[in-house]
Amino acid sequence: MSGAPDAAALVAGALSRRRAAERGRFLRELLAHTAAGLVVIEGEAEASEAVYRLADAVVARGVTP
Repeated sequence: MSGAPDAAALVAGALSRRRAAERGRFLRELLAHTAAGLVVIEGEAEASEAVYRLADAVVARGVTP
């Protein structure tokens, strides 16, 4: 993938093109689509593990709605 932007650059670019009020929804949709893609590419068990680790990281940081 020489010359291709990395994931962080892609997400930062997409966020910069959205209003602040739209960014949270965009990221939630991105997470959902990413999890679905992982199911297709790596299987349900691996996708579930990735989502679990993400949720665990959020809980560990003490993030509350």
